[in-house]
Amino acid sequence: MKRIIISSILSFFSFTSYTQIVDEIIAVVGNEVVLSSDIETQYLQYLSQGYTDSEEVRCQIIEDVLYQKLLVHQAKLDSTDVSEDDVNQELDSRLNSFISQLGSEEALEEYFKKSTSELKIEFYEIIYNQLLTQRMQSSITSSVSITPEEVKIFFQEMKESSDIPVMPTTLEISQIIKIPEITLDEKSRIRKKLISFRDRIKNGEDFTVLATLYSDDTESAKNGGELGFVGRGALVPEFESAAFSLKRDQISEVIETQFGYHIIQLIERRGETVNVRHILLKPKVSSASLLEAKEQLEKVEVLMKSEEITFEEAARFHSDDVSKNNGGLLINPQTGSSLFTVEELPLNIRYSADRMNEGDV
Repeated sequence: MKRIIISSILSFFSFTSYTQIVDEIIAVVGNEVVLSSDIETQYLQYLSQGYTDSEEVRCQIIEDVLYQKLLVHQAKLDSTDVSEDDVNQELDSRLNSFISQLGSEEALEEYFKKSTSELKIEFYEIIYNQLLTQRMQSSITSSVSITPEEVKIFFQEMKESSDIPVMPTTLEISQIIKIPEITLDEKSRIRKKLISFRDRIKNGEDFTVLATLYSDDTESAKNGGELGFVGRGALVPEFESAAFSLKRDQISEVIETQFGYHIIQLIERRGETVNVRHILLKPKVSSASLLEAKEQLEKVEVLMKSEEITFEEAARFHSDDVSKNNGGLLINPQTGSSLFTVEELPLNIRYSADRMNEGDV
C-alpha cells in the first residue's frame, strides 16, 4: 500500500460546478428511452477524472447505455424481474461496504454530503437496472458452452493480433491531510467583500457582471455566476437551504460552505428545482498557516519513521480528512473498494502515487 501525506487547501475549497443538462430524447430502445442526460452525466464524470475531451469515449458511452437499455427492454419482454428486496439488499450491501471502510454511517453521509435515505432513493433505479441487466445477461449466456480448445484458439488469435487487453495497475492509497487554518481576519475580509457586492447589486449594479469579474467559481463565472436548474440533494446543504428559501431575484445573506463563502440570487424556481447564480470567494491561506500545517505533518512523519506510531494511528489522530475514520484509506467512489487505477486517483495525488513503491510515505 502507498501512503501519502498531503497539506492542501485547494482540494478543500475546490468547487464542483453544477451545470444544467438540457434533456432531450436521443434514442428509444423498445419502451426504454435514452436521454441526453444519461450520456452527459457519465461523460462529465469521465472528464472530472482528468481525461481530455474525446468523441470516441462519448460514442463508447452511448453504445454501453444502448446495450444496457436493450437488455432491460428484453428482460421486461421476457418477464424477467428483480424484487424490491433484492434491490434493497444490494443497496444495503454497497452502503455497508462504504460504512465499514469510512468508519460510521455519519462518516458516509459526510463523505457524500447526503443522508443514507437520500442515497438509497438516488441509487435505487440505477441498482435495479444493473441487477436486471445482470440477470438478462446470465439468461443469455447460461446456455453457452465454450470448450478449452475454443479458448485456446481465441487466445492465440488475440495474441497474434496484439489485441490482448492489459490489466491496469491498481493502487491502494492512504493519506493524511492537514488543512491550514483560515484566520478570523481573512474570513471577516471575505464576508465584508461579499456584503459590499450585495449592497452594490441592491443599488443597481448587475449581479452577472460582478460574478464574471470576481467569483472564484471560474466555470459558473463564465455564465455570470449561473448554475442552471438543479434539484434537491445536488447542492451542499447550506447552499441548498439558502437557494430554496429565496424569492425570485432575491439575494441571500453571506453563506458559508465547505467551498468558501457565497452570495446567491434566485433566478427561477420550478417545483423542487431552482436556477440560481452565485458569487464564490475563497479565503486565502496565510504563509504562517501553511507553515504550521507543514510543520505538523513533519512531526507526524518523524513519529512514523521512528515507529512510535503507525500510519493508520497517525491518520486517525492527526488527519483533517474524513478518511481518518478508516486509518486514512481512500475509497474509490466508482467501485466502493479501496483499489484505484492510476487514472482513477484524484489529480492532486496521482503523479506522486504513481512514482512511489509499496510502503513508501
